[in-house]
Amino acid sequence: MIYQSSPVIKKLDRPVLSYKDIPYKAALIFNAGVTKFNGRYVMVFRNDYGSMEEHKLEGTNIGLAYSDDGIHWDVQPEPCFVLHDKEIHRAYDPRLTVIDGRVYMCFAIDTNHGLRGGIAVTDDFAKFEILSMSVPDNRNMVLFPEIIGGYYVRLERPMPIYSRGRDRFDMWTSCSPDMRFWGESKLVMGVEDVPFANDKVGPGAPPVRTEKGWLTTFHAVIRDNDFSKNGWEPRWQKQYYAGIMLLDLEDPSKVIGISKEPLIATDQAWERENGFRCDVIFPGGMILEPSGEVKIYYGASDTYECMASADVNDLIKLCLE
Repeated sequence: MIYQSSPVIKKLDRPVLSYKDIPYKAALIFNAGVTKFNGRYVMVFRNDYGSMEEHKLEGTNIGLAYSDDGIHWDVQPEPCFVLHDKEIHRAYDPRLTVIDGRVYMCFAIDTNHGLRGGIAVTDDFAKFEILSMSVPDNRNMVLFPEIIGGYYVRLERPMPIYSRGRDRFDMWTSCSPDMRFWGESKLVMGVEDVPFANDKVGPGAPPVRTEKGWLTTFHAVIRDNDFSKNGWEPRWQKQYYAGIMLLDLEDPSKVIGISKEPLIATDQAWERENGFRCDVIFPGGMILEPSGEVKIYYGASDTYECMASADVNDLIKLCLE
């Protein structure tokens, strides 16, 4: 089944960033983290560089851009974060959260011994201090923007592939006293809890606080063996959607409410056609403005970075209906 975006969502009529906007080698620009810091919007984005024309990829880095309005972006002249050595193949899929005046970045790395999730902190996006790295296999980590019950808290998506025989992944919380040591993990939501998922669910953008709870996006995946809109991929049988839910303010492992249908689906040409992977939506940034507008940034077709907006009260209502 192909879903449509919720009527409360208003999409920008174009991607906010593509390879054409990048002043260095670039091909696929997507899965960005976005926040507000020191009076400006800040975006860190995944760049799988290579040749769009030849459909060839050579590597991955993380780029940096600033904006005054959250729509028009000034991309900095070079990548801001690259991890690569004999053990680490690449770093990618960054997420940004401001806590007590500092910017924390969650990210994933591919290594010779599995996929790991990391957390780094920066004050200027020029230097990053890596605080923690998970054991394999864990990814899609996002941090809550404040200490809850005396602990830092994150959402994450472990990947227990050997216990189930295929990639059916769920969403969890873990907490930490110092951002370095993580534990007290709890299941938040399983695939079986989402009507529009049969393959995996996991974190999207870092949550934002509202009076009703933590407003939280997530990604939900349907595997369909009859799905054949492959894009560049020789075989692509998944459809990714963005969902929305409310988590309890005091115990964010508790789901208060969840929308029964996707918040954002692939209904624009750049989301469904001519991308690396067709019919893919992946939320990575969410900003609640003083006006009540919520800006949601998401990767589309693993090729573009896009933005949608909605009123915060409409989003909360979707979760509680």
